[in-house]
Amino acid sequence: MHIVVADDLPASAIALLRDAGWTVDARAGRKPAELAADLTEADALIVRSATKVTADLMNAAPRLRVIARAGTGVDNVDVPAASARGLLVMNAPGASSVSVAEQALALMLALARRTPAADAAMKQGRWEKKTLTGGELHGKTLGLAGFGRIGQEVARRAQAFGMRVITHDPFISEAVARDAGVELVSLDALCEQADYISLHMPSTPQTKGMFDGARLAHCKNGVCLVNTARGDLIDEDALVAAIESGKVGGAGLDVFKVEPPKDSRLPLLPQVVATPHIAASTHEAQEMVGTETAAAVRDFLRDGIVRNAVNFPSVPPDALARLQPFLKLGERLGAMLGQMAGGRLQRIGVRYYGELATSPHQTIVASAVVSGLLKPILSSSVSMVNARAAAADRGLEVVESRSSRTGPFTSLLSVKLETTDGERWVEGTVFENGSQRLVRVDGISLEAPMGDTLLVIANQDKPGVIGEVGTILGRHGVNIASFSLGREHGGAVGVLNLDAPDAETSAKVLDEIRKAGAIRQAWIVRLGD
Repeated sequence: MHIVVADDLPASAIALLRDAGWTVDARAGRKPAELAADLTEADALIVRSATKVTADLMNAAPRLRVIARAGTGVDNVDVPAASARGLLVMNAPGASSVSVAEQALALMLALARRTPAADAAMKQGRWEKKTLTGGELHGKTLGLAGFGRIGQEVARRAQAFGMRVITHDPFISEAVARDAGVELVSLDALCEQADYISLHMPSTPQTKGMFDGARLAHCKNGVCLVNTARGDLIDEDALVAAIESGKVGGAGLDVFKVEPPKDSRLPLLPQVVATPHIAASTHEAQEMVGTETAAAVRDFLRDGIVRNAVNFPSVPPDALARLQPFLKLGERLGAMLGQMAGGRLQRIGVRYYGELATSPHQTIVASAVVSGLLKPILSSSVSMVNARAAAADRGLEVVESRSSRTGPFTSLLSVKLETTDGERWVEGTVFENGSQRLVRVDGISLEAPMGDTLLVIANQDKPGVIGEVGTILGRHGVNIASFSLGREHGGAVGVLNLDAPDAETSAKVLDEIRKAGAIRQAWIVRLGD
C-alpha cells in the first residue's frame, strides 16, 4: 500500500502506517499540481484542514480507495465527488473534544477574572489591583447552546466549578440531559437565565447567525458569550453593538466569521478575549486526532473495517445497488418528518413491508432515515454510517420492524416519528423506474412524487381549499409542478411539488396559507441536496 499524507501529522501516526509495511509519502505544503502527480499510485490520502480535496484531485488518483481527514469535519473534502467515485471518506470525530471544552472554560475564567487585562497591566508596569475586581463562576448559570460531545465535556467541568448548567438542544433526549445533571430548556429560556452562554452547535442554514441582534437583546443583561464552535453562529456587528451598549458584558471568542478577521473592531474591544482558532490546538488533541485517523485508514485497507466513515455503509456492492432507491427514499422521508415535526425528538420507528422486509441488509435503510432526519440540523457530515451513533448520542431511540404482508405495493417503507408534541407518520415506495412516491401522510392515503420542494397541507375536507392555495402560490410567483390530494374521515392532506421558492417567499406563502380558514397545518419541505 502507498499512503500520501499531505498535511502535518504526528510522528506516531506516520509510524503506525509504516509499521503495517506500507510506504508513506508524508510532506506538507505541496501545491495542487504537485500533489496530484504524487497521488497517481496512492491507495489512501490523509489531510488536515490545509489541503482541499477536490474532484480534480481525486481524478488524478486512479488507485485511491480512502480519503481521511485528521479532524472533526470534512469541509475541505468534496464528499459528493468522493461518493460518486466510490471513495470512502472518514474523519476523527471527538478526538479534540476535551481540548475544546477546556478552552471554553479557559475563556470563561479569563472573562470572569479579567485575566488578560491584569496581565497586560502588569507587563506595562501598572499594579491595577483595585480596578480589576472580577467575579466567580461558582453559583452562576451556564447555558450550553448545543449538547453534543463537546457540550457534555464543558458541562462536566462547569459543574466542578459549582455552576448550574442548562442546555438547549432539540436533538438531545431528556434522559441524556438528566444523566448529565443538566436541565433542558428552550433557547429563549436559556438566554433569559444564563450568566454565561457557550456555543457548541454546527454551522447549518438553521444556526448561521442564530445569535443576532434580536437574540442578544433577549439575553440576560451582562451575559458573557463564549464561542469555540463556528464563527458564523454569531452576527458579529450585532455583538459589537451589544457589547458597546452594555447589554453583553463580554465575549470569549476562538472562532470568527472570517479568519483572520478583516474587521478588527470585535477582537479589539476591551470586553473581548480573543484567540486565533486554537481550541483544538493542544499536543494531546493533535496526537489523538492523528493516531485515530491513521488507525482507521490502516484498519480499512488491511481488514476492510469501516470506522468513522461519513459517506458509505458496510454492505456488499450488489446488495447496496438493490437498496439504493430505498436509501434515497428513506433519507427523504426522514428529512420530511424532521421538517414537519415539532417538539423534542424521542423515538423514530421504521417498518419494512413486502420484499424490502426480506433483504438481509435493509437495516441501513433505517440509517438513511435517521441521516435524513438529523443531517439538516446537525452537520453535513452526518451520513448513513454515523447517523445511529448521532441518534444514540442524543437519546433518540431507533426501532425497526418488518412485515411480509403485501399490499398495493411490492415494497413499502413506513416511518413514524414521536416527539414531545406528538407523532408524525409517513409512508413511501419506489416504482420500477426508481422514482420515489409518498403514499401516506399521518394515516391519509395519497400518491405524490417526492420532488426537491414540497408544500404539505393538512386541512378540513371542504370546497375551495385547493383554489385558495393555488391563488396564494400564484400571487407570489410560485409554480406548481404537481398536486396530490388524499381525504379520509372529514380531513384531507395535500402535497404539492413546487418550483423552489426562496426563503423570503416561502415564509410569506406559509404565513398566508396558514391563515386560510380551512387550513389546519402547512409546511414547505425541502428535500433537495
